[in-house]
Amino acid sequence: MATPKKGRSASAQSKPGRSLALILIAIAALTGGMFASGHTKPRLGIDLAGGTSITLEAVPEAGNEAAINKTNMDTAVSIMERRVNGLGVSEAEVQTQGRDNIIVNIPKGTNSEQARKQVGTTAKLYFRPVIATEVSGGAGAASPSPSPTGSPSDKPSGKATDKPEATDKGSASPSASPTTQGRAVTDALKADATPSASASDKAKASPSPSASGGTAADDASKLQEQYAKLDCTNAKTRSAVGDGVKASQPTLACGKNSQGQWQKYILGPAEVDGTDVDKAQAVLNTQTGAGWTVTMDFTDEGGKKFADITGKLAKNQSPQNQFAIVLDGDVVSDPYVRQALTGGNAEISGNFNQQSAQDLANMLSYGALPLTFREDSVSTVTAALGGDQLKAGLIAGAIGLALVVIYLLLYYRGLAFIAILSLLVSAALTYTIMALLGPTINFALNLPAVCGAIVAIGITADSFIVYFERVRDEIREGRSLRPAVERAWPRARRTILVSDFVSFLAAAVLFIVTVGKVQGFAFTLGLTTLLDVVVVFLFTKPLLTLMARRPFFANGHKWSGLDPKSLGAKPPLRRTRRPAAPVDTKEA
Repeated sequence: MATPKKGRSASAQSKPGRSLALILIAIAALTGGMFASGHTKPRLGIDLAGGTSITLEAVPEAGNEAAINKTNMDTAVSIMERRVNGLGVSEAEVQTQGRDNIIVNIPKGTNSEQARKQVGTTAKLYFRPVIATEVSGGAGAASPSPSPTGSPSDKPSGKATDKPEATDKGSASPSASPTTQGRAVTDALKADATPSASASDKAKASPSPSASGGTAADDASKLQEQYAKLDCTNAKTRSAVGDGVKASQPTLACGKNSQGQWQKYILGPAEVDGTDVDKAQAVLNTQTGAGWTVTMDFTDEGGKKFADITGKLAKNQSPQNQFAIVLDGDVVSDPYVRQALTGGNAEISGNFNQQSAQDLANMLSYGALPLTFREDSVSTVTAALGGDQLKAGLIAGAIGLALVVIYLLLYYRGLAFIAILSLLVSAALTYTIMALLGPTINFALNLPAVCGAIVAIGITADSFIVYFERVRDEIREGRSLRPAVERAWPRARRTILVSDFVSFLAAAVLFIVTVGKVQGFAFTLGLTTLLDVVVVFLFTKPLLTLMARRPFFANGHKWSGLDPKSLGAKPPLRRTRRPAAPVDTKEA
């Protein structure tokens, strides 16, 4: 008798318990992580949990009404999406409505005020030199700020520092009289009104924000008068400051300092705008102990502009060695420089925490919109409608699952026990992973995502059916159950992998080319497709291998679903001897 060969099939049959132990340990670990994190439920999207809806309206600029077009609106939508995602918000919807409106829907559980501030702040971003600044309501311009200790950075990029605690912005210089300060401001305004040789391509600045047509001294005097009367603590005044001022003109602006006080500014013409910033990000600087900083990378042209303006500012005394980062008329930061920053990049350091550094980085990265928008309305979205739809969807899913289970019981009988257990394992993995993805990557479960999970029931059941039918085909050929289970697996495995690959590829393409809620459907479909492979390989197949050793299945009980008689099996395969060759007894 030939000795059975040792090989892959024997090994596969002897270790099914390891695969089952592995997947059960994974479920236990995911469940433990879910309870340890305190996030025992998936995070819900705006259609299920409610949230905030912001409507923004594009504002036509005088003489440039044609700028409100599909191209610019689509660009604005793309930038706003990146802004929202920069806040860690997932499943937010940003889409156009009509010709000049953009709707931003932000799910509940997000800091809606923060999101509203960053998304609704839609004007262009500018870097302007600071001419004068003081706490709103204070007397006189800010006093010169002492430079921080330490030598200048040796990096080619240089370093711009933003340290409000080291800058006395709230008091006037004790050695400077108002007349001296006014003269300095007038001289600075005159200088800024004249294009420099290095910036000859810049359009010549208008005489003043009011376009009075007077001399530079008259315009400077009027701007100083407006500056003296400016009260940045008044919300209505702040909203109007800088209105109608072109980038090439000096302007007034407001912003908060590190102590939370409103600061008012006289700013020169814009030297760099937001489109010159290639990338900005918040970085925790542990090497120098600077803490959270914001790094900026400029385009080639932007790097030249930034090097030119920082070279000029570095020669001045405070506050005229500072540049203001201005967004929608608000000064979001006003770092000062000690040297020309010529490397095409820079680092802003100061009293940042992680949130404030990320906020500034988002504004620098996504601040330059092709259009100006105003906030038309803000409303709270209730989850009542979505809850009704979710209830209806879950009922439909439950009915579908019940029909699948009934079909399995009627057609596969005992095998349905393995299929149902596999579905429960898949459901446990899907639920725990979705619950953990909420706090991890801010994944939010919306209605289309629920639909994706329901569709996955059919995909998973289809994999079981493919394998079961392969096993039954082997039994029909006359093989006993244990070898049938192993012989059917390679062919079933190929079919399952090809089917799941096609489903996953479709989900991946759908996720890449779509936005908003459809991405939730694609993500869930892709996730459940991957889990289907894991469950079939690590649970369904090993469990069937173990069950094949039980008499109920191995002997083909009529309720096992593997009864050879009911399957129309051929007689068992037996090895037969070759008939002996006839012997010629005829005598020669």
